[in-house]
Amino acid sequence: MSDPRVPASVRARVAARAGHRCEYCRCPEAFSASPFCVEHITPVSRGGGSGVSNLAFSCAGCNAHKYDRVTGMDPLSGDEAPLYHPRKQRWEDHFVWSADSLEVIGLSRTGRATTETLCLNRRNIRNLRRLLIAVGEHPPESAP
Repeated sequence: MSDPRVPASVRARVAARAGHRCEYCRCPEAFSASPFCVEHITPVSRGGGSGVSNLAFSCAGCNAHKYDRVTGMDPLSGDEAPLYHPRKQRWEDHFVWSADSLEVIGLSRTGRATTETLCLNRRNIRNLRRLLIAVGEHPPESAP
């Protein structure tokens, strides 16, 4: 969950590290109607700390769907799997863009569980991606 008490300097550092994109769905902050959040990857309620190694830059939608979850259901196996951890894992190891770049496809148990749990392909995000493709702003070159 996002912590409103995150100092502006820490928020700026986390945002810059993420390239000002959501670290989950990869949407750019500059094109969002809602403010992005600095969220605890492992929630404080589950023993996570507030150091930058446990903070991620997240759009409001991904943050709301993630809430305090650290695992999700892999739709392929039906098993519980850990959610993607932006500080410990590389986005490209767990996700790929669909051929038309409108959807995120989970490659691993973690990728599939994260895609489903955080609803990385929700309708409004697909619509935004379509518009961003039209103006040359999507897909992002790579995850930072």
